[in-house]
Amino acid sequence: MAQTTLIILKVLMILIFTCWVSLWVLKQTEFWTRKWKKAEQKAAASAFGYNGLDFVVYTFPVIALAITGFIYLELKQRESIIRQGRRVITSFSSPLVVNRYAGILSGLQILASSFFIVFLVWTFYNRISNDFKKMTPVKSFKLKLWQYKLFRMATRSGLLAEACLALLLLPVLRGMSIFRLLGIQFEASVRYHIWLGNAMLLFATLHGAGTYFIWGMKHRIQDEMLKWQNKGRIYLAGEMALITGLIIWITALPQIRRKRFELFYYTHHLYIVFIVFFLFHGGDRHFYMVFPGVFLFALDKLFRILQSRQETCILSAQVFPCKAVELTFPKDSRLKYTPTSVLFLKIPSISKIQWHPFSVTSSSSTDKHTISIIIRSDGEWTNSLFNKICVEADSEADQRECIPAALEGPYGPATLDFLRYDNLLMVAGGIGITPFLSILQERASNFRNGRNEYPAKIQLIFSVKKSQDICLLNPILSQILDFQTFQIILKVFVTQENQIGKTLREVLKDIPDVQILNFRTTGYAIYGSDRFLLVAAITMISSIAFLLLLGCFNHFIIPSAKKPSEQKSPSSLIDLLLMCSFAIAITFSAVIAIMIKWKRLKKELSLSSDKQNQAMRQRLLLEANRNLDEHEIQFGGRPNFQDLFSDFANESGGSDIGVVVCGPEGMNESVASICKLSSQILQRNSKEKNTYFSFHSFNFTL
Repeated sequence: MAQTTLIILKVLMILIFTCWVSLWVLKQTEFWTRKWKKAEQKAAASAFGYNGLDFVVYTFPVIALAITGFIYLELKQRESIIRQGRRVITSFSSPLVVNRYAGILSGLQILASSFFIVFLVWTFYNRISNDFKKMTPVKSFKLKLWQYKLFRMATRSGLLAEACLALLLLPVLRGMSIFRLLGIQFEASVRYHIWLGNAMLLFATLHGAGTYFIWGMKHRIQDEMLKWQNKGRIYLAGEMALITGLIIWITALPQIRRKRFELFYYTHHLYIVFIVFFLFHGGDRHFYMVFPGVFLFALDKLFRILQSRQETCILSAQVFPCKAVELTFPKDSRLKYTPTSVLFLKIPSISKIQWHPFSVTSSSSTDKHTISIIIRSDGEWTNSLFNKICVEADSEADQRECIPAALEGPYGPATLDFLRYDNLLMVAGGIGITPFLSILQERASNFRNGRNEYPAKIQLIFSVKKSQDICLLNPILSQILDFQTFQIILKVFVTQENQIGKTLREVLKDIPDVQILNFRTTGYAIYGSDRFLLVAAITMISSIAFLLLLGCFNHFIIPSAKKPSEQKSPSSLIDLLLMCSFAIAITFSAVIAIMIKWKRLKKELSLSSDKQNQAMRQRLLLEANRNLDEHEIQFGGRPNFQDLFSDFANESGGSDIGVVVCGPEGMNESVASICKLSSQILQRNSKEKNTYFSFHSFNFTL
């Protein structure tokens, strides 16, 4: 029954998405324009007016897709490994293009990007062709033919910016279901947000620059630029939106974002100003196409704020010799998360505004009451945190004060497709080991509980600069040591040291011990994100509340008109009422969410760190001299991925091999290239069965 329900929900989501895409395509045709005008005229006399029709047709499909996705994620249980058809999926997800400019692009990404580009080209061509056929130059401007064509091209560039804006906020919905359903990591989804933002600003700049050029040719800049018309496009609002967007784009450049985070953070909140001015400039009819992303983003932001309001404290810290620290926080035992999840952290004593994402290194299957992350000191904020922990390390244990922290998340994919392979090859560079720590701990838990659903054989390639960086493996040493049970092969490469003849056993003995700190903790355990069913219900309630408020405003404030074109009220008033309806609906949702949240059980903490588990980790580290013969360490060079991949393919007996990499961009690109080439070579040379390397990657820099 549950499986049937999941299939029905999945089919429903596909149908909703197909209808939404079809709507975007049809909207650019003359056929749709004629039919839609008639539909709006009929709806104008209804209680909700034409605004209600626009909301239901243009906005609600994406909201319905999100609601259905929440229900799907709530009902979805851990599935048994289904290997049929996996080859087709991995073929699309494997890298096809690898270079330093475009990065790593899979077949699926290229296909989706190509479809979107074709849609933009078709939209522009279709609109411009219709404009040129009509040839009705603006009489007040007295434009020449080429000037009129340029003016229309500039105007239609605004439609392309609108299409990009409609998708802009969807990739950064941390708690919403759309991208979690696809298993896209947060770092990867941010890249789509950046691409869409760049494209949107490009088209918006062409839109504004072309319009200004025509105004300048006719000496009308001063007359037109400050206009706030009662009807139609409000030029001043468009200019303010463009200026605001350019400010956001400039301060989001990597050179500024990484050095002046506060500047990036504050200016990025100008998106509210940008969206408001876009509404006034484009009008409510254009805004309803953009509204789904705005609506879901506002709800997502609401849930994130409510979750992070309850501060907790650091429960314990482990200081590694390589200037890294593992922080452990208390969590509710009911909070479950998938490996490779991301936790957002804020330390108010360092910065009251900075949130930083870190990969979760623990497993909810083994750590019932705690959640952990590892942070390397490599930047202003992380240096401050590391120094703060070290200061506490110098004080007496009973005098260590609580370090308040705010947490958001964890956010992770619904499924982990790369764990469905017979064999798994993991490649980590430096602090890029952190996602693999949670994977291996989850795998160990499944073995202990008799759920052998994970790859039978795993090889971990760990590349570090200094030998002391190997201590980052401390949380999973027990799994690595128990080779007979977990079948994990470790190959370490130390690139900037040359200790010829030293074994991994000797290196581990020479690394200084990890320093363990326990803190006096007061606060609350983190409960994670709200249940998907609750979020789905609040999203639905918000949609209904918005529609009802819109109907009330239309009925009591805006005079009725038989046709939308006969509406006598200023367009800015209609836009303002739309914003008021939206603000009240979100506020209503916030009240409901707060009431539900306060009813949840929240107990004051009286926890201490599990010293027995920590001591056991230390003993395992000291005992590492008895089970390391299966593992290797090499000095003075980087790993030769071509040889390593070929050897692993031979040892594992072919079949499909999952390859997961997390490290610097150069390492990710090298592994992607080798993956692509190795699959082609091994398929030609293999006599018994084809070997296929399926590539997956994580990023630890935004």
